[in-house]
Amino acid sequence: MPVVVDIDVMMARRKIGVGELAERIGITPTNLAVLKNGRAKAVRFTTLDALCQALDCQPGDLLRWEP
Repeated sequence: MPVVVDIDVMMARRKIGVGELAERIGITPTNLAVLKNGRAKAVRFTTLDALCQALDCQPGDLLRWEP
């Protein structure tokens, strides 16, 4: 898939685990893992907003496109 998910990179920079981040943004750790590992087919803007707030970053820090 040409869209690469870098949630794990931002999590490492912020020193936050999957369980804590999932709790902060209001989704299950399993669903966060699906997003984090690039297996999700879509992401809601509300989830992306919550991720950006929790990780203090921009959407472009979490998602990038590679041809």
